[in-house]
Amino acid sequence: MVLPDQLVVQPHWLLPALSALLLVTLVLLGPGRAGTEHRHARKVALGLLLVVSAGNAGSAVRLVDGIVNGSVADQAGPLLAAGATIYLTNIVVFSLWYWEFDRGGPTARAAGTAVHPDLLFPQMANPEFAPAEWEPGYVDYLYLAFTNATAFSPTDVMPLKIWAKLTMLLQSVVSLVLVTLVVARAVNILR
Repeated sequence: MVLPDQLVVQPHWLLPALSALLLVTLVLLGPGRAGTEHRHARKVALGLLLVVSAGNAGSAVRLVDGIVNGSVADQAGPLLAAGATIYLTNIVVFSLWYWEFDRGGPTARAAGTAVHPDLLFPQMANPEFAPAEWEPGYVDYLYLAFTNATAFSPTDVMPLKIWAKLTMLLQSVVSLVLVTLVVARAVNILR
């Protein structure tokens, strides 16, 4: 909603309206989601995440295309602001993907139904760092997404499953392309 129209998937109201509808549906379906899950709540949550991901991916593609063909960003400030918005949204989106898929999602994690983790956090590998019943919370996944986006690789959380490795790979590629092109163009404009 804060990006310039040329970077937003058109019509500009479609994705925010669809996101709002899915968010309201999710709230109505799953007020007690952490302990029990409505049978459709996970599908709605993943649908909402998919819509936000698609919107952000569309904006990233438009930004990269605009930088490459020279049709966007004749001023460094707005370019950096747009790039930062897409980059930070990308971090939040990927943190939610990790949150939703690690060991079957938040409800499955709380129930302890998964035998093996998808992502290995340091607290899981070294019992002296945390209580035996420690489980990652959302902030742990946000940290994972942030460090993966800034280091372009895993730092202390190791992906164990193929989906986690490919998701982290995709996040690193998107982050690397965004940072490289946006900063390079902004530096070029400043000269």
